[in-house]
Amino acid sequence: MTAWLDAKLPQLGDGPLQVEMVHGGFSNVILSLDRGNGVMMLRRPPVTPPPGSERTALREARVLSALDRTAVPHPRCFASCDDPDVIGAVFYVMERVEGWSGKIVDRRAEHPAPFDQPPFAWRLPYAVMDALVALGNVEYEAVGLGDFGKTDQFLERQVDRWSSQLASYKDKYGYAGRELPGFAETERWLRDNTPVNWKPGIIHGDLGTPNMLFSHEHPVRVNALIDWELSTVGDPMIDIGWFLGGLRDEREPDVVPNSMMDAANMPTRQELARYYASGTGRDVSMLDYYLVLARFKGGCIMEYKVAQAAAGKLSREIGDFFAAIVADSFASAADIVRKYG
Repeated sequence: MTAWLDAKLPQLGDGPLQVEMVHGGFSNVILSLDRGNGVMMLRRPPVTPPPGSERTALREARVLSALDRTAVPHPRCFASCDDPDVIGAVFYVMERVEGWSGKIVDRRAEHPAPFDQPPFAWRLPYAVMDALVALGNVEYEAVGLGDFGKTDQFLERQVDRWSSQLASYKDKYGYAGRELPGFAETERWLRDNTPVNWKPGIIHGDLGTPNMLFSHEHPVRVNALIDWELSTVGDPMIDIGWFLGGLRDEREPDVVPNSMMDAANMPTRQELARYYASGTGRDVSMLDYYLVLARFKGGCIMEYKVAQAAAGKLSREIGDFFAAIVADSFASAADIVRKYG
């Protein structure tokens, strides 16, 4: 690692390399690197990697580098390495950005005071929308991401893409699968209600306050969107559906969903969607489709943790944790279909 840093990042210094664990998550590992001239962050796949993790890490490095020429808050990528022989996995090195993130405790994203209470909690999702407005306004071809995703028939391909990934866990992990109430109903509805008119753009793919760094001062703002492992080019409204799904619906404002966020103290989905539309000019009239698609996609993806646990690659506790999240994803998607579809 030191030899690679000498060649690629001499600005980090030439002293002894000090490495500390910052985050050891399910999808990635983040380490701090210090050689006496400031600190940088290294991101790599975990020891038990999710499918396609090496390709994903390098795509993250590419999109972060492209965003350097934009107003999108993100950590700058300094260098990447596609040779797993250096440290045992591909990786990239990025800027250290100050700020706080949501912390997942008992399936909820906890925020530090005073951002966990009114009136500060009310402002928080608007800060997220500001970051997404900046992302939604990026001309992806102009920043060198013209081939970063396939925009042709993008929405039409979504159901096949994620249902195929769900089916692939049988071959990858010997996973027989399980009954997932709401899956079939949601799958049919998505195929029958695909939006036709939409504008391509960059998608983050995994929005939530644990994947953001926020300022400590008021008014709160997003210092950086992080964890770009699911990023691509397609319909950015998918990000809107993903983030807003845990908030209240203005058609039932007194119903507080069981979600990661404290929805009771936050604006409604529709109010934030209109705010996003006012900053980007994008069409939000089919918000329900994106809310359903986000749940469908999330359920298909996260079931791989259940499959890994069944195969003995992860603990039973982790498998049970994700099994409940997946079940809720499909059930809540079907609930939207029945009420508003």
